[in-house]
Amino acid sequence: MSYLSADCLGKVNIGELKKIIKEKRTGLVSVMAANNEIGTIQDIKEICGIAHEHGALFHTDAVQAVGKIPVNVQELNVDFLTLSAHKIYGPKGIGALYVKKGICFCPLIRGGHQEHGRRAGTENTLGIIGLAKAIQMRAQEMEEEKSRLLDLKTKLKDGIEKNIPHVRLNGHPFDCLTGTLNVSFDGAEGEAILLYLDLEGIAVSTGSACASGSLDPSHVLLATGTPMERAHGSIRISLGRENTIKDVQYVLDVLPKVINKIRTMSTEPEGKR
Repeated sequence: MSYLSADCLGKVNIGELKKIIKEKRTGLVSVMAANNEIGTIQDIKEICGIAHEHGALFHTDAVQAVGKIPVNVQELNVDFLTLSAHKIYGPKGIGALYVKKGICFCPLIRGGHQEHGRRAGTENTLGIIGLAKAIQMRAQEMEEEKSRLLDLKTKLKDGIEKNIPHVRLNGHPFDCLTGTLNVSFDGAEGEAILLYLDLEGIAVSTGSACASGSLDPSHVLLATGTPMERAHGSIRISLGRENTIKDVQYVLDVLPKVINKIRTMSTEPEGKR
């Protein structure tokens, strides 16, 4: 198995892909459509085309993309695509695997003949209905919601840069999910930021939910070349359908004070803390 590097904005190194896929007999290329920590959107159609040119199948993890940006399996020409309901306000515990017609694959769970032999086990019928309804609703509201969240994100980003010195925005400035903002604060520990904001009723994260029990810096940020110390001082702010301009203003009122407090504490002699 080979791993591709990413540039400083989180984009997959396509030149490296072309080199690796020529040198090795590649059976499958898998790339996340949109990153869950920094929001960077990948050039899936181009990457998929390169895979197909060299006889490889292509899979994309579109969990973060579906319902937030247009995703059309026929236009992208992907062989496999995975998605999850809970990321688009659907029920937890249900997802879907798209398989292009004519593409064979080996089931992970064998047994019964449910789901055409692709996965054994009783179908989660209510979950399936919930997933379908969530996708239907997102299709109707996605563009309007995308525009609204972009406005909120822009105000939040501009406010942070204006009111807090020594910050760095992580991820691509344009090819990025409108509901994801990842920021590094020099001289402030991400865990401390998270705890102080939590006391103020603001929920943020220092990485992905999958790694919430780890104190290690984000592997995503490290992959973009972010220094370890800066990666430790990063938080992810997620915006969704329930967030309003009042929420953004509240964060902008609280966050500068929190960062200043943490930075002041970190520079004080230990005996004065």
